[in-house]
Amino acid sequence: MYREIMGTGKRAHASWARSRTLSGLDTAEGSLRSTGQAKRYVVTSVSIRTGSVSYEAQVGTGLIDRLGELVRPVLRGTACALVADENSARHFGVRAAESLQAAGFSPVPITVPSGERAKSLAQAEATCEEMAGAGLDRKSFLVALGGGVVGDLAGFVAATYHRGIPWISVPTTLLAQVDSCIGGKTAVNIPAGKNLIGALHRPALVIADVDALATLPPRDLRQGYAEILKHAIIRDASLFDLLAGAGAGDFVELVRRNMVIKAEFVAADEREESGTRALLNFGHTVGHAIEQAGHYEVLRHGEAISLGIVAACEVSVRKAGLSEEERDRVIAMLERLELPTRLPAEISRAEIQKALPRDKKFEGGRVRFIVTPALGSARLVGDVTTEDIAMAVEQL
Repeated sequence: MYREIMGTGKRAHASWARSRTLSGLDTAEGSLRSTGQAKRYVVTSVSIRTGSVSYEAQVGTGLIDRLGELVRPVLRGTACALVADENSARHFGVRAAESLQAAGFSPVPITVPSGERAKSLAQAEATCEEMAGAGLDRKSFLVALGGGVVGDLAGFVAATYHRGIPWISVPTTLLAQVDSCIGGKTAVNIPAGKNLIGALHRPALVIADVDALATLPPRDLRQGYAEILKHAIIRDASLFDLLAGAGAGDFVELVRRNMVIKAEFVAADEREESGTRALLNFGHTVGHAIEQAGHYEVLRHGEAISLGIVAACEVSVRKAGLSEEERDRVIAMLERLELPTRLPAEISRAEIQKALPRDKKFEGGRVRFIVTPALGSARLVGDVTTEDIAMAVEQL
């Protein structure tokens, strides 16, 4: 159910130099200016409930300006780290910090580099050092403001700082809003592979402001569609129709529907013990290997997953009975969304093959591979070989 709340939408002029607590943030313009216009807030909630914990995801418009009031009923502490990457800090840092301050919190801004390389043990250590230097303790909490990289890194920091402190996820990219912000998976990368060091640490609250999507470059927005298409393939084929009109679609509803799908998988298999949650990795075995083969520089995460989806569909045709017509429908949708379906020349297929066994989904030298027998369904199988995957990669 939607709730519409009328707010003034007015903010006083706020210089970055005005408050020392804001000095860790960056901006392109140096200040915020009052618009003098009323703004309509739209909020809808998605409940994430597992056997061990439950929390809410708030989805809507104008939510970053209401961050403090949304957090206040959930957490009692006052001191918090406001962790953002360079892009998120520039666009939303002051607004988020001022909203937290207005609600009685004392945010400590911490800016981390943008991009996948920020997901490292070195950056996690540096972030913890900043938090410790600012006097944050076990009664403090953390706010992760940014895309999936920020959520993974900051969530991992929250999971380990003082053996675990609460955290709030504020995803600002479509990719993060529809996928990574739900479920509590946090991690950093090491040279041996992606997300190999991590912890399951659920946020106390998720706040997804779809207004933030207007700041994304087209390429960054498009990569989020890859995860939405993944959800369509493994659970809800009707999302194909919603994606077809995504350019002018209702992002609140699009994000909400995908959060519900992700939450259902998480609730059914919180720790990936039954294999149900593993279905969310459709396309990711090859996608992660492609990212690593490109040294996390050639493709965005969603672009690599797009290619992984194509490869997984090829495997599904051979091993699960997926029709060639449905495979072609997936490829046509990816192309319509301007996502890659052919491997860039800079990425070596041999390097992809080397990276594959490092994926977390390899167990005892065998891969647990997710296939789709028909759009809207998926299953985990153990009879897919590295040769099967290599043949699919050759088709990219």
